[in-house]
Amino acid sequence: MADHDTTTLLEGTVEIERRYTSGDTGKAELRADSGEKRIGGYAASFNRQSKNLGGFIEVVDPIAFNQSRGDGWPDVIARYNHDDMALLGTTAAGTLRMSIDQYGLAYDVVPPKAMAHVVELVERGDVRKSSFAFRTISDDWTTTDQGYPLRRLVGVQLVDVAPVNIPAYNDTTAGLRSLADKFDAPLDEVRSMAEADDLRRFFVRTGQGGKPVPKKKGMFGPSAAAALMARKEDPYV
Repeated sequence: MADHDTTTLLEGTVEIERRYTSGDTGKAELRADSGEKRIGGYAASFNRQSKNLGGFIEVVDPIAFNQSRGDGWPDVIARYNHDDMALLGTTAAGTLRMSIDQYGLAYDVVPPKAMAHVVELVERGDVRKSSFAFRTISDDWTTTDQGYPLRRLVGVQLVDVAPVNIPAYNDTTAGLRSLADKFDAPLDEVRSMAEADDLRRFFVRTGQGGKPVPKKKGMFGPSAAAALMARKEDPYV
């Protein structure tokens, strides 16, 4: 597991990452209660594999938000498209509520009147997706059953949630840096392997249940590739 220093995290130097939630669970929807219009949905789904993020895929562990929840969701905000100029609500003011269930991380926000156009866009179905921004506290690297690199987020600091009309993954440098730290490999080397969709060469299969284990430190990049290519048997069988 590649852990990030919590002190550094609180100082705000850990890169903010963004992910959107696909499928019906991630749908932003309009809710009405006593005449009050709210926007809600799941900002994150648990144990659901992401799309290819550039050489690896990712899942959110059900315990990922435990620290943020335990701290009372401090300073978490809701913004349309993660835009600072489109603030919808905050946990500090009580206009944003966060919760966790078996499906994922849910949010419910009461937008100000100035953001009525966002409410209308959600009501019309123009804005249909949800997203969340976070800083990684801890993650774990393994592989899927097919041997593809898999990053599991097991501890994150929630920054914001957002209804979005153009879901997009931002730069995945933070994820690649985590993998580089795990294997004590240069980030440029890891980035090059990601661009070649070759990160799986950091992992091998054991003969015990097919569980993936990492290579030894110092065995990365071209050296790892050469070593694997020199083997007659397929290392992923």
